[in-house]
Amino acid sequence: MAAHFAVDICAYAVMSNHYHLVLHVDSTAAAAWSDEEVIARWRALFPRNGALIQTLQNNSNTRVAQKLLQDNIRLWRDRLTDISWFMRCVNESIARRANREDECTGRFWEGRFKSQALLDEKALVTCMAYVDLNPVRAGITDSLELSDFTSIQERLIQHARRVKHRSYRQQRLLQRRASRHLIGRQDAGQARLLPLAQLPGMAMPILPVTEHAYFELLDITCRSLQADKSESPKLSGHALLQMLGIRSDTWLKSISAFQKHYGLAAGGESALLNFQLSRVRAGVEFKHSDKWVRGVHSARLLYGT
Repeated sequence: MAAHFAVDICAYAVMSNHYHLVLHVDSTAAAAWSDEEVIARWRALFPRNGALIQTLQNNSNTRVAQKLLQDNIRLWRDRLTDISWFMRCVNESIARRANREDECTGRFWEGRFKSQALLDEKALVTCMAYVDLNPVRAGITDSLELSDFTSIQERLIQHARRVKHRSYRQQRLLQRRASRHLIGRQDAGQARLLPLAQLPGMAMPILPVTEHAYFELLDITCRSLQADKSESPKLSGHALLQMLGIRSDTWLKSISAFQKHYGLAAGGESALLNFQLSRVRAGVEFKHSDKWVRGVHSARLLYGT
């Protein structure tokens, strides 16, 4: 599904009754698409629009048909960069498949999806860790390798397949029956997980996060979540936390209940204030114009800024 949208998947976790996604919208890539590519992507998602497209193309010598086709292409290009449309397509396809398997009809999802804007590098990495560690926090597993249907397991499998001399843990991971769907060759139309080396930054074009640093941080955090305070592994001085400016003493708090600390957006204090200011400039109407920005207190607590 994501392969047809201008959407990159940074992290995911599929749980028993819900799932989490960390997404990046690549508007630059969408703007560079040709009209033909936009049509092909939209037709792949909505085959029933093929008749309309064919009719307009057959009558391209008329101004009305040309204008209508160009208007639709602009609309489709915008929708292919819209997270709401992406989630609509994903949730609808899951609901239809589940109803077919259960031989029933009707509503599948309890409500609309919830989203938070990630405003800076701190929020991005924290949210990714929060998502990747969902099975560990829920008590389903005690290791990253056994965290089935998560992006961290997929990244570990991709890394294990590349190395020549695999460790015992890597060898066991590649032999796990539950992870075979990640070990086999992916379909051509299937979206691939965005590599850590290509994570988009806000203050910088690319976020300098290495696989080794991210795996190590999550491994220590995984063990910290399960250990007693006296036996908790040391997070202080970790290179990735220092690079992002995240305090190690609040890291566990930030990835334990990330979604509860913020409202519409997550990030440092200055990022949240700038986000609120941009909404005011955009003319967003607030029920209470002097209401404080939710998450500023948490930003001070978790990030110190």
